[in-house]
Amino acid sequence: MNGFRGKLYRDDALVLRGQRLGESDRIVTLLARRHGRIRAVARGVRRVTSRFGGRLEPFGHVDVQLAEGRTLDIVSQVEGIDLYGRHFLDDYARYTVASAIAETAERLTPIERESAPRLFQLSLGALRSLSADEHAGGLILDAYLLRAMTVAGWAPALRACAVCGTNGPHPAFSVPAGGGVCVDCRPSGASRPAPSTIALMIALAEGDWRTADGSPAPARREASGLVAAHLQWHLERGLRSLPLVERTVGRGESV
Repeated sequence: MNGFRGKLYRDDALVLRGQRLGESDRIVTLLARRHGRIRAVARGVRRVTSRFGGRLEPFGHVDVQLAEGRTLDIVSQVEGIDLYGRHFLDDYARYTVASAIAETAERLTPIERESAPRLFQLSLGALRSLSADEHAGGLILDAYLLRAMTVAGWAPALRACAVCGTNGPHPAFSVPAGGGVCVDCRPSGASRPAPSTIALMIALAEGDWRTADGSPAPARREASGLVAAHLQWHLERGLRSLPLVERTVGRGESV
């Protein structure tokens, strides 16, 4: 069937990234709704005459049919559902946010073909919101990272002490301790973020966009630092794309 020997399967997926293979092929990394992270070869995709080259650009939501291969699967058919990347190819701020979302999704799915439906849905929603320019890109990213860490089991404690569980919010934050810490449990080196920063992080984690959209620039800047530090502590290796993200308060207004 179309020259493919392996068993065919179909899923809808997000295109996380692509890398060149030979003169005309590309290896694409996908996050599929049912099949988790998949690496597959798209043959001839870089040719001008390719049937589906533009549909496999990063950040697109696609309906894809693949054939199982010995090492990498093979893309046999693909249709675009919503090619989100087209909405911000010329917008550096949103493009770098999308790159950080895609890299995080890949890092949080270390085992290929292990189903990750919650992370898929979360990543899909973040890219959809980013393409629609619904909120500042930095807010979308930090909301995504906080919720992705919740899916991974790494959510920072924000409403209670990470050590003793006493109800908060609390005035100190310690990444090694797991988030907010009370006065009695505060370890050496804990930061003391502004109350508005913790309020913003809670809003982003819980989907309170009215509070998040109205947050001040200093709170956004401080929250971004804490979110990034918490994520990278658990990943044990930094995200390559995160330092490139251009933080903005709104359209055209830098933090």
